[in-house]
Amino acid sequence: MGISKNLKGKEKMSQVLALKYRPSTFDKLIGQDSITQTLTAALDQKRLSHAYLFSGLRGSGKTSTARILSKCMVCDQGPTSKPCEVCENCQMANENRHIDIIEMDAASSRKIDDIRALIEQTKYKPNSARFKIFIIDEVHMLTKEAFNALLKTLEEPPEYVKFILATTDPLKLPATILSRTQHFRFKKISKRDIVNHLSHILNLENIEYEQEALEMLSRSGEGSLRDTLTLLDQAIIYSKGFIDAKSVASMIGLLDPQVIDEIFDAILKNNRSKIIEFVQELENYESEIIIDEFIAYLKERFFEEDIRFSSLLTERFFRILSEAKNLLFLNADSGFVLSLVFFKMLEATNIKTIDELINSLEKSTSPIKETKKAIPTPVQKMPKKEPVDCATLYQKLLNSLYDRNFEVGECFKTKVEFVSFQNNELSLISCADEKCKKTLRHASSVIKFLVKDIFGFDTKIKMLPCDKKEEELEKELKEKENKANENSSSMMEDIETKDPSSSSCIASDLSQTKELNGKDILNDPFIQKAKELFNPTRIVIKQKV
Repeated sequence: MGISKNLKGKEKMSQVLALKYRPSTFDKLIGQDSITQTLTAALDQKRLSHAYLFSGLRGSGKTSTARILSKCMVCDQGPTSKPCEVCENCQMANENRHIDIIEMDAASSRKIDDIRALIEQTKYKPNSARFKIFIIDEVHMLTKEAFNALLKTLEEPPEYVKFILATTDPLKLPATILSRTQHFRFKKISKRDIVNHLSHILNLENIEYEQEALEMLSRSGEGSLRDTLTLLDQAIIYSKGFIDAKSVASMIGLLDPQVIDEIFDAILKNNRSKIIEFVQELENYESEIIIDEFIAYLKERFFEEDIRFSSLLTERFFRILSEAKNLLFLNADSGFVLSLVFFKMLEATNIKTIDELINSLEKSTSPIKETKKAIPTPVQKMPKKEPVDCATLYQKLLNSLYDRNFEVGECFKTKVEFVSFQNNELSLISCADEKCKKTLRHASSVIKFLVKDIFGFDTKIKMLPCDKKEEELEKELKEKENKANENSSSMMEDIETKDPSSSSCIASDLSQTKELNGKDILNDPFIQKAKELFNPTRIVIKQKV
């Protein structure tokens, strides 16, 4: 008897932290506030579903939530979000021995026969509680036949039966199962919540610790509280009562934070010999873990607004580390990848920004500007263009059409007659037969393009019918001439003020013969800045065609 008592005492003392501090009520659940709030409201309002599905990362609280929900439903005071913890149903639920709460591991009981046995149990009413609750863990491991057998019972179970399904991979579940359950997605637990929970446990256990060590454990747990508590158990044993960052880094295989700081300090100081020493020391570490630690270090420095790490430099370092992770994924030599990371970072510190390049260029050119004398720049006047006759432009249009397509040019020459070109309007008379009409219609886009290219971009084509009398044409031309004469004074003013409009063929050509003022161009601030930067010996002004 004494031996058995000692063994029981030892088992109690060696209980792992993940089981010892497993939450038993909703208010002790870590990092799942939205799910806790929804289930609590459903229990208090008596709006319970017949089937629930909990999905999420391992160690995020799915099974614990299923057990808490089951206890809330079978409590003598329930269904309630705050079970009494004193009734027989609550005590049996806490000890995982309640006869009406049946847990099933779908990873080992995954065949259709196992589901048939479960369905058979749903026919009988609960023994002592108001509900018979089935918790199926890792439900995605069930076979296709087992899922099909479960469908009907899951859709319309007896009123006293509740199903709680848990899985880490909801994408493997059939859509028919998802549509019959209320789906709750458990998110990764934040590092802040995990660190706070670890510090709470260590205070209860009377174990001293360093905050940085808990942050390292939280990063290694990757959002899983159970994984982090397992690492904490190991750290308590390894560190012999005081959990510090150095012992945790040694245990997990991480770099000491002080060593990481020394590495980045050597990179920023461009100390190549020191970097080579670090590369040789880090050969015994996992390269992927080192890169993850570097990324975490950069993130901390960025949010702390460390003056050594500007936004541009942090972005360059992060790109280098991300590319290194891709190389490791391709099974490249991990040691060589790590060496490339260090030397790429060295080169990244030497890259100058555009502002720095401009400033250095200005400094390098300023002495030359003082020693050299300014050379007068000859201003070249643009040659004046002779007025072009409209008939000449029309002949040019015909030649261009012949060059493009002989048949189109021939139809245009024989069947289309030039009338006038005034106010950006080209008037033509078309006497084309059906064959030429078809040819000209197909070539309409080419004709419009050539007209705008030769007569001006704003030119519009006005086609006059062939049966129009000559008297009517002459009358229209006289009306246009009279209208042009009425506006002649304003047109002359436009020409005199060097802002000629394109109201006629000759006026548009006169607008192009304006003489450029070279002094105004040379006095432009942009040109002055260019002269200061490049100090040219000659400046030539050319007209843009």
